[in-house]
Amino acid sequence: MNAIEVSNLGYQFSKNHVILQNVNLNVPNGSIYGFLGPNGAGKTTTLRLILGLLKRQTGEISVLGKVLEKNRIEIFKEIGNLIETPSIYSHLTAKENLEIWRKIYQCPQNRIEEVLHLVGLENVGSKKTGQFSLGMKQRMGIAIALLHSPKLLILDEPTNGLDPNGMIEIRDLLKSLNKNYGITILISSHLLAEIEKMTTHIGVIHQGKMKFEGTLEAFFQLRNESSNVRLRTNSLIKTTELLKNYAFHVQDNMIEVKIQNEQEIASIVKTLVTNDVAVYEATINQNNIETVFMNLIN
Repeated sequence: MNAIEVSNLGYQFSKNHVILQNVNLNVPNGSIYGFLGPNGAGKTTTLRLILGLLKRQTGEISVLGKVLEKNRIEIFKEIGNLIETPSIYSHLTAKENLEIWRKIYQCPQNRIEEVLHLVGLENVGSKKTGQFSLGMKQRMGIAIALLHSPKLLILDEPTNGLDPNGMIEIRDLLKSLNKNYGITILISSHLLAEIEKMTTHIGVIHQGKMKFEGTLEAFFQLRNESSNVRLRTNSLIKTTELLKNYAFHVQDNMIEVKIQNEQEIASIVKTLVTNDVAVYEATINQNNIETVFMNLIN
């Protein structure tokens, strides 16, 4: 059974501004599903439609085995979410913020201490949430989302803007919630390396269309037929001109070239050196999530 099933979902702001085109999304129960795509690909719009924050135009949405439009209240009692920034009162403490939400959700009083412990904020005391770091605010948002013990957690870019330590904390927290409490998690992101480290399933969306959906292992199998070599040279422009007959893309001042075998590396390097291009680095890049992702959307 899937926690979320979306079929033929479409959405547009105007006739000439189409956001989603026949999107199909299936999030298995008990999974951590990474929803990948560049900024503007349609990730947040899809999540807003699943959460009823936007009115569905075309397609069908089922959550936890129930049709969304017919069972909204029942479904939303089982979902926790954090879309974009956490909704917290900066002049209140963590406990005071949670007390407001506890009354809305009608949760037992001891649930506040439980969720603060879950997200690692049990020792913040009387500190106002306005004084929290960005990572602490994200954990506070997740604490609110967990307050009513949801079966499904939907998060939009929860590690965006965090420093490396904050990313690790959020990643470990989500993996723990999934493993120890059986919470299904749908997490959208454009931070590919983070998604690789925590997910069991992946969906890739680009320009409003789904490009891939499946397990993490199936995602990496897309690159079994070929490899890529990453090159760093003294002239990116000249390198791209000389390698115009190869499939490649440029990222972070490096060029990544698709190759069929390792022998091609020697040929590429020889071509560059012969034409007075200095090669500072040539690295084979196999089963890298960034490479698979770029191949899909290109």
